[in-house]
Amino acid sequence: MRRLITPRPPGRRRLLSALASLALLPGAVAAAPPGEPQGRPPGKPPGSPAVRPVVGKPDMDHGCARIEKRLPALPDWPAVTSEIKRNPADEKRVAKIVAGMTLAEKVGQMTQPEISAITPEEVAQYGIGSVLNGGGSWPGRDKHAAPGDWLALADAYWQASVNTRTKIPVIWGIDAVHGNNNVFGATLFPHNIGLGAAHDPCLLRDIGAATAAQIRATGQDWAFAPTLAVVRDDRWGRTYEGYSEDPRITRAYGYEVVRGLQGGGPRGLGDRGVIATAKHFIGDGGTLKGQDQGVNPSSEADMVNIHGQGYYGALAAGAQTVMASFNSWTNEELGITEGKVHGSEKLLTEVLKRKMGFDGVVVSDWNGIGQVAGCTNSNCARAINAGIDVVMVPNDWKAFISTTIAQVEAEEIPRSRIDDAVTRILRVKLRAGVFDAPKPSARPGAGSAKALEARALARKAVRESQVLLKNNRKVLPLSPRSKVLVVGKSADSMQNQTGGWTLSWQGTGNTNADFPNGTTILGGLREVLGADHVTFSETADGVDPGAYDAVIAVIGETPYAEGVGDLGRRSLEAAALYPGDLAMLDKVSGKGTPVVTVYVTGRPLHVNKELNRSDAFVVAWLPGTEGGGVADLLVRSRDSGPGYTGTLSYSWPRSACQSPLNPPSQKQGEEGYDPLFPLGYGLRYGQTGSVGTLDETSPGSGCSGTGGGGTATEDLEVYNRQDVAPYKSYIGSAENWGGTEIGVDGEAAHAEIAVVPSDVTVQGDGLKATWNGAGAAQLYMQDPAGGSDLRGYLNADAALVFDTIVHQPPAARTVISAHCVYPCFAEVVATSLFQNLPAGTKATVKIPVSCFSPNLDFENVNTPFLVYTDGAFSASFANVRWVPGAAGDADARSCADLT
Repeated sequence: MRRLITPRPPGRRRLLSALASLALLPGAVAAAPPGEPQGRPPGKPPGSPAVRPVVGKPDMDHGCARIEKRLPALPDWPAVTSEIKRNPADEKRVAKIVAGMTLAEKVGQMTQPEISAITPEEVAQYGIGSVLNGGGSWPGRDKHAAPGDWLALADAYWQASVNTRTKIPVIWGIDAVHGNNNVFGATLFPHNIGLGAAHDPCLLRDIGAATAAQIRATGQDWAFAPTLAVVRDDRWGRTYEGYSEDPRITRAYGYEVVRGLQGGGPRGLGDRGVIATAKHFIGDGGTLKGQDQGVNPSSEADMVNIHGQGYYGALAAGAQTVMASFNSWTNEELGITEGKVHGSEKLLTEVLKRKMGFDGVVVSDWNGIGQVAGCTNSNCARAINAGIDVVMVPNDWKAFISTTIAQVEAEEIPRSRIDDAVTRILRVKLRAGVFDAPKPSARPGAGSAKALEARALARKAVRESQVLLKNNRKVLPLSPRSKVLVVGKSADSMQNQTGGWTLSWQGTGNTNADFPNGTTILGGLREVLGADHVTFSETADGVDPGAYDAVIAVIGETPYAEGVGDLGRRSLEAAALYPGDLAMLDKVSGKGTPVVTVYVTGRPLHVNKELNRSDAFVVAWLPGTEGGGVADLLVRSRDSGPGYTGTLSYSWPRSACQSPLNPPSQKQGEEGYDPLFPLGYGLRYGQTGSVGTLDETSPGSGCSGTGGGGTATEDLEVYNRQDVAPYKSYIGSAENWGGTEIGVDGEAAHAEIAVVPSDVTVQGDGLKATWNGAGAAQLYMQDPAGGSDLRGYLNADAALVFDTIVHQPPAARTVISAHCVYPCFAEVVATSLFQNLPAGTKATVKIPVSCFSPNLDFENVNTPFLVYTDGAFSASFANVRWVPGAAGDADARSCADLT
């Protein structure tokens, strides 16, 4: 195999030297400011001098934050000097309001329901301080709601709030993570991973300002953005939400996007800005194996110097809110036992509020308090005591209010903590100008269709973000007189090029008609080449590549968002994830016509096979609604400018199991760093690179070594918010015992059984199955290709583990079984198990896989989970997996009780 020769980035030694040290942009190390704790830095012995780094405005280039070449290490969490200062008049006004409020009014200000679960009348009745809409939630549940519909609801909530005794205006938060992405007709920008490749902080400022204008057009006050995760493992399904694995980029971008969103002004927020949110604090990009909401085992020094960098930038720019992260921070070997960040007083209060000096609002994530040990979605004194000020409790908000009031009255939550939270909320509302603003529809920019569109800026962002990885024989740019064949599933798919967090939460269920103001990549090619010079065949069937000057194949990932996008034990091999792409390339490559592959993706993937079949290879990331920006660079035109300028802000893997993959630097990188394309790689016009024939070795089903006659060491995930390949979910009954696959919408129905999506632990993570008693039926998860050798799990004393909520206990015999290609199977009786679980409460069930022995052939298991009954029964199931060692857990079921 020929080694890659990188033509443009610095040499390996220079590259690693540039990344060898991490810390803040220039800032003096000083004694802690007055009122700040004087604790020793991490790792310092007793008696060491107490010094604290201080961070403020970064050094600037052309009026924007500079991406520094190197960042020295910080010894401790820094004090961050915000550009928004305390206003004595505001503080006096806030204190007077808080002093006159009842406890119920204060807790109402801390409560944030979802718009589908609260009416304007209830906003007034309970004195609600803020509302939100989740991904895929719109006024009147209308996906195509017009700006006027959004504004009408915003006005109704606002009017209800100002008619209360306190007259405190309600504010509305929205996930606007790449433009105002919930709103029909809005221009959507490239996702953060693409913007990171642009290496242009000024671009981020402009996108932030344009997004703020889009938000104000529909009446919201608050953007749940930017995401500041420094991603360490690309198997994470939110990789595309991080700007880079390089914290230098995240640091500068955090500063600029907050400046753009909030807009400046006397109190720090302009009358055309919105409240920004630095999220998710802290460490969400560093979880083990890239597991969403998993465990970050980083040392405190790495938390300070890697995962904290974006927050130093965002808070220096004056970000007014910080969203707590779903992940845990635990490393028992290092003595770190914080657990879920939502319940960590050390991180939320000691670090963020005291050491870093943040005086704004800490908001929880969606039902995030329910994941704290001992808590539920509506009951978590620990999270409030830890420092959560606004609790995002979408549906259970009434129970949260009553429970929290009772906890304060019982002195489980100090009244001073409630007063502090409400003081912060009112401070932010004053700074945002909402106390003195008219109703949302009367504010500057409200209802502006023009504000929703920012097509020129978005197209510029697309041009800057693309990275050219291969360009044999200088295929690119194509002549504007070229006749091309365009193939691939993503060429004419707005859904694929916009990705997750687009109109719907996962970005699925969309069609091109849902984007009336956008352009697909195919549409862009027709613009620059002329429709007569472009032939489109998605599958490349029945066409002769030899009749064209070039083939342009647009392939890659399909949409996903948090959780669903995790790869888990699967490898990064693109051909295993999307085999149809490789099959399509095989139809057009090697036919004498150059093949240009445009790869649409939310993360670096192992694409050696695809590279081998391509003469040129462009990474377009997730470009948003302006696919014409991709075409601008494929074809030399007046809009090509300097051509490709983007460079990788993530390392690109050489092998399918090469994750995590980060440059070695202060213990946070990987020894033996050997990517196919390193951080900072990218070709320009006229450069070819030297990508020879690459190794196409495949790891098969995954990288974890889960089967065989040895001992399994990693979980076998079967269902984790979605089917985990190779398994698919089905229902079966007399109507179709062969199985009806449950759709991507989580729904399927027979006369005897129906399945819909449900919330078990987090939003949309489960399947709710309802047997109506009309006949026997089953819910099951199966590998349609056949059985796998799972003897390693029997050897590892594994258990079948799943989370469940029983809605209606079974009325007849109910079994759980595993199959080794029917009629080979084994089952345990679970009737009493389900009957004895508390109704309506989540439980985790652990059944030793040895309970299926000896009837189950563990060498050929194709169905690792099946629930069957012939009577009425209703339950939700989530997070189905086989877990090594779990049979030995104290709460594992006894096989003797399952007969």
